[in-house]
Amino acid sequence: MAVEERVYTIEEANAELPDLRARLEVIHRARQTILRAAERIREQVAADGGGHEGKDYWEAQATLREQILALAERDILLRDPETGLVDFPGERDGRRVYLCWRLGEERVSFWHDVDSGFAGRRPL
Repeated sequence: MAVEERVYTIEEANAELPDLRARLEVIHRARQTILRAAERIREQVAADGGGHEGKDYWEAQATLREQILALAERDILLRDPETGLVDFPGERDGRRVYLCWRLGEERVSFWHDVDSGFAGRRPL
């Protein structure tokens, strides 16, 4: 049995933004921790052929996974964790589109076709 993807209205997508802002900050911090740990590992490997990632790496990895799964459960698509770009499945003029939002924007004000991505972003 296929599970149907949720379709957001603009109002529903905007209602998700307070929680989404908080989650994206957590995602950003966890991702930065992982990137810093990866750099430490590269330096250690170059210096002595070994190294241990550390507790912060594993905690950040678990946090990142948890947050991304929480978004996926609500059919919110994280497109770019660095800029906080997300898409909400929506409809416009009777066809499937994505309502597009990026961290720092006040509200969901853009959309794009499912196959055009950010480059096809247009104002609502």
